Amino acid sequence: MTKESAQRRTTNQPRSSHPGFSTRAIHDGQEPDPLTGAVTVPIYATSTYAQKELGKDIRYDYARGANPTRDRLETNLASLEGGIASRVFSSGMAAINALCTMYKTGDHVVCGHNLYGGVPRLFNQVLTGYGIEFTYVDTSDPKNVERALRKSTRMVYVETPTNPLMALSELTAIGRICRAKKIELVVDNTFMSPYFQQPIALGADMVVHSTTKFLNGHSDGLGGVVVCTRQDQADQLAFVQKAAGAILSPFECWLVLRGTKTLAVRMLQHDCNGRQVAEFLSAHKKLKKVFYPGLKDHPQHELAKRQMSGFGSMITFETGSLPNAAKMLKRVRVCSLGESLGGVETLISHPATMTHAGLGEKGRAAIGITDGMVRISVGIENVEDIIADLDQALA
Repeated sequence: MTKESAQRRTTNQPRSSHPGFSTRAIHDGQEPDPLTGAVTVPIYATSTYAQKELGKDIRYDYARGANPTRDRLETNLASLEGGIASRVFSSGMAAINALCTMYKTGDHVVCGHNLYGGVPRLFNQVLTGYGIEFTYVDTSDPKNVERALRKSTRMVYVETPTNPLMALSELTAIGRICRAKKIELVVDNTFMSPYFQQPIALGADMVVHSTTKFLNGHSDGLGGVVVCTRQDQADQLAFVQKAAGAILSPFECWLVLRGTKTLAVRMLQHDCNGRQVAEFLSAHKKLKKVFYPGLKDHPQHELAKRQMSGFGSMITFETGSLPNAAKMLKRVRVCSLGESLGGVETLISHPATMTHAGLGEKGRAAIGITDGMVRISVGIENVEDIIADLDQALA
């Protein structure tokens, strides 16, 4: 961790009487087991629960409706994001799909135009069939959001920073627009994690994550979460969990609980390594452009400093062509070529043929994704080894 990042993290952390982030990550929802005193939350691997008598309103009757390990995780994640409750699902996409069940035929949603490719696939190829309408705009300018609103608009859906172009949306400005129209602002906070960005404090009504990524942090489990600011949101999503059944298993809940205990220290190292790798890439003669909010030439660098307490470890860079990208990706050794991000290991991917392949050539071109772009999720290995691997792969 650099001196600069440590100073920024300290100065940007709000002072309050309640426990700090790391303390909450380790203890909220992670209290010792009341039955045995186990300091690690047990995995309640049960499908059903014995009931003492009929007619009693009990918390645990069938595991699709409730599970103690899942309850603990939902408490933990709500605390970290500053929400009143959270609901976890079997994947990030399952969480987004569950969120959209809160809307109905004729409702309108304004979305960022540069989202993870699976989101417009869900919206355009599945949910439009149920009569929900979607408009895509560049949310880096709040005026674009305001112009796209209709009387039927019920949600504004924002990813910040975006995947893979690392564009930011000013959440306080968009939040003000949404509140004035009584529209819900939903923010995908996967890239930054709650450690570096707090969308609810900036005006969001709900926050989503793929827990598969930084929250889990070890590339060994799928999951998703929606963090709520109102009880009616939480209650409706709990009903969707029970009715539709795309719940997160007890074991994978336990994996995320294990992950959040070290989230703070991992994110600090991700950020430290990310900054150094970005500086290396930005100075490399073979690269055309580097997309990273921590670089001073990023057009939203000042917004990044105001809105986030760190810059993270997600970087995209332009190699100039598909052959250049393919050659480089074939030669990496420390970095692993694969989809996903947020693990302790460095993962490197090709958006045009992986995460955003479903958009098609015209769809990618419309938002600025080229065949030469490479996205890297910088891990927590020794940064000198990551840089040396990238250097030899680009040679």
